[in-house]
Amino acid sequence: MAKLGLHTFAAAPKWDVTTMRALLPKFNEHKVRVLEIPLLDPSEIDVDETRRFLEETGIEPVCSLGLPREIDVVADPEAGLAFLEPAFDVTERIGASALAGVTCGSIGKISGARRTQAEIDGTTRFIAATASRAKAHGLKLGIEPCNRYETHIMNTGADGRHYCEATGAENVFIHLDTYHMHIEEQSYAQGIRDCGQFLGYVHLSESNRAAPGHGTVDFDAVFTALVEVGFNGITTLESMNYVHPAIASALAIWHAVETNPDDVIDVGLPVLHRAAEAAGFVFD
Repeated sequence: MAKLGLHTFAAAPKWDVTTMRALLPKFNEHKVRVLEIPLLDPSEIDVDETRRFLEETGIEPVCSLGLPREIDVVADPEAGLAFLEPAFDVTERIGASALAGVTCGSIGKISGARRTQAEIDGTTRFIAATASRAKAHGLKLGIEPCNRYETHIMNTGADGRHYCEATGAENVFIHLDTYHMHIEEQSYAQGIRDCGQFLGYVHLSESNRAAPGHGTVDFDAVFTALVEVGFNGITTLESMNYVHPAIASALAIWHAVETNPDDVIDVGLPVLHRAAEAAGFVFD
């Protein structure tokens, strides 16, 4: 059975065990089995405290980040690898199996032109190198297609599949996000199909980054497509309710996405459950 996750930006801009512990009754109520922990600054994570919390609760961690705008992985791949190394270390030490997100390029970095073959080739080499580093830590690597305003390098599920195939690394998977799909894909179903065997993780994100049901994403169609392709992994609610300052500008988060912050969990999670149930998508 699939698992339902929650990105911790739903409750706090930084990973905080005390905040998560207070939300355990809601996690149990809504069958939240996975928490996505942002690693924009891995030094902020208390590894021992986090591991104890995860072991006590049985919650599965997934870690994520996005490379900052000043890093150019084509021109200077070593800078990108150096940025990711502490995140791989923390991901491994807290017991997570994957680091996902915008791991193959920089959020908010666009050239103002179509991607060139040199950019495609350089990104492919960087993904291969990054996957090798991840494997050394016993981890899988997720690569997330993002919308055209955040990157010109990888925008769709089909783009992600191209990079996975070109890289040839067995531990790389595509991390889809319905917020980006809403902008870039012909349909949710087509974007999901285009990933093929490489689809490994899905962000369930509203069109305005608010609580599911408070935007225009068709979650019924999303879950129907996931059932169609036999996806049985983790789908995680991601809302930019609270955003780490290191990424707020790159994502153009200028104001609160919900008047009542509790709506992300209290309203959004039930919306996802109803859509999943209607499609026959079963959460563990």
